[in-house]
Amino acid sequence: MSIQTKKVAKKVTLTTIAKMKGVEPITMVTAYDALFAKLFNEEVDMILVGDSLNMSFLGKEDTLSATMNQMIYHTQAVCNGASLPLIVLDMPFGSYTNEVDAVKNATRAYQETNAQAVKIEGGKERANIVKALTDNSIAVLGHIGLMPQFVRSDGGYKVRGKDKTDIANLVADAKALEEAGAFAIVVEGVKAEAAKAITEAVTIPTIGIGAGVHTDGQVLVWSDMFGFFEAFKPKFVKQYANGAKVIRENLKQYKNEVKNREFPSDKFTY
Repeated sequence: MSIQTKKVAKKVTLTTIAKMKGVEPITMVTAYDALFAKLFNEEVDMILVGDSLNMSFLGKEDTLSATMNQMIYHTQAVCNGASLPLIVLDMPFGSYTNEVDAVKNATRAYQETNAQAVKIEGGKERANIVKALTDNSIAVLGHIGLMPQFVRSDGGYKVRGKDKTDIANLVADAKALEEAGAFAIVVEGVKAEAAKAITEAVTIPTIGIGAGVHTDGQVLVWSDMFGFFEAFKPKFVKQYANGAKVIRENLKQYKNEVKNREFPSDKFTY
């Protein structure tokens, strides 16, 4: 039986997400503004205000230059548009390098937005950061596997979990985050076998992206899944629409109508 009855307007909480593990797959998408957040409001369980906005909307090559000011601004917008999903603010690179800075910046995120949690990247080496945050009543969504904020130090975007040793390391990372108090873990860019092992090793939900079907939920970047971001398309992205094509076709129609003085017609004139 579904945890939530379809179309019932009920706020998703940390408790809701915890109860969904092994019962009902969790749906999560990114959002960066009130307009799209409102469209997603009754359709998904969670919204991530991801630092992916640095690439999708600022045109940067990676996520590393995103700032706390940016993330807070966009999270405020998302919270204005969506009232039902659990909203997570993605902590940007450099905002949680130590416990003091992490608590300071995450506290600011809680004070200046209505986000219910923050997300940080890293496994065992970041467990102390997760614990510092959860000890200060800040809910944390962990993130292991392929981690975009590690792209330069890792030498690119590399799939994880290709051998038993790496799978064991990933499982250890997940267990460390769970022990530190994370309420769920994003598992990105890992082999399906590894994602399955991680999911079975912890009692908190796992949310996959490029990690196969065996996680407790899935997340996609909205501009990827709806075909707006065209710089590249990762293997794991299914495009549910060709948004860029639709926009171009309709914009071309608008342009032609204006050039030919067909718009605005009497119908659209006071």
